[in-house]
Amino acid sequence: MSSPNQTNTNSLPFLLMGIPGLEDLHIWFSIPFCFMYVMTLLGNILIFLAVRLDKSLHEPMYYFISMLAVIDLTFSTAVVPKLLGVFWLDSRQIVFEACFIQMFFIHTFTAVESGVLLAMSFDRYIAICNPLRYSTILTSSRTTQIGLLSLARGAAVMTPLMCLLTSLPYCKSRVIPHSYCEHMAVVKLACADPSVSDLYSVIVATLLVGTDSVFITVSYGMILRSVLRLPSQEARLKALSTCGSHICIILLFYIGGLLSMYLQMFSFGLAPHIQVLVADFYLTVPPMLNPFIYGIKMNPADMNQMETFYINFKIRDLFRLEKIFKITKSDHQPDHPITKPCPSVPHPHVP
Repeated sequence: MSSPNQTNTNSLPFLLMGIPGLEDLHIWFSIPFCFMYVMTLLGNILIFLAVRLDKSLHEPMYYFISMLAVIDLTFSTAVVPKLLGVFWLDSRQIVFEACFIQMFFIHTFTAVESGVLLAMSFDRYIAICNPLRYSTILTSSRTTQIGLLSLARGAAVMTPLMCLLTSLPYCKSRVIPHSYCEHMAVVKLACADPSVSDLYSVIVATLLVGTDSVFITVSYGMILRSVLRLPSQEARLKALSTCGSHICIILLFYIGGLLSMYLQMFSFGLAPHIQVLVADFYLTVPPMLNPFIYGIKMNPADMNQMETFYINFKIRDLFRLEKIFKITKSDHQPDHPITKPCPSVPHPHVP
């Protein structure tokens, strides 16, 4: 049980430093962050409205893209406005509860985005490798259930972490050497041993990233195998281009997240402002790029054309297999006397 002094200390606000050592350049750093936030808002709102209003986009793949747009909007809005407040207005103070709410949104929607990217890879796997059953496997209701399941999974694994972090006493300095309430930077201010929360966060991050990345790799491996079987080089290039945009976003999300996380855990001798800038750009660059990549690379005409081609290719495979089966069956039919047609026997002449 925490003492009254620790409880009172936990009620005090934290102070965000922004970019340590570069406080004089906050105004200049605010320009690219403000630009990226405006582009994030415009791009993701346009993507969401396009999917909502255009009936031709009422398909599972575009539902997942609209989910990604909502996630990116929530993700950026949880961080960038306060970051710009620090840069522009020197508004460094953030109350204790708001700090951990911000941290909860960052971690939760990171996990949700990982789940949506996994769902999108599964969607492409079904559309390319099993197109004849696509509409029966991925219905609109099932797509909604997948999105809600990703949200529930993210909230379920991050709520215990927030309980562990808020139960720690924070009686050291209230200054967070960061632009937002970054997990590792806040934990360093705790007076008690944070090994339990550290172990939990590492296990959860490793399991989430490991499981999702393995399934995504398997899905795209199956997709690549099906694409290489296509007879047309033009179709193969178009399919690889479509998958390439997915893979770029996945690599940007996972590699950027792991780089940011491990740079906060192990400094590797880097200056503090480098660590902070890497984390800040990870929270702002992918949400800005996602709507451009998906909006340009995945238009309905190309996707419908590719899916129609895959369906025709699968149908030709089925007919080819049926023909081979019939030929094989006729070749191996036993030539038994009983199976031969009986010779015609003349009827006796009746006078």
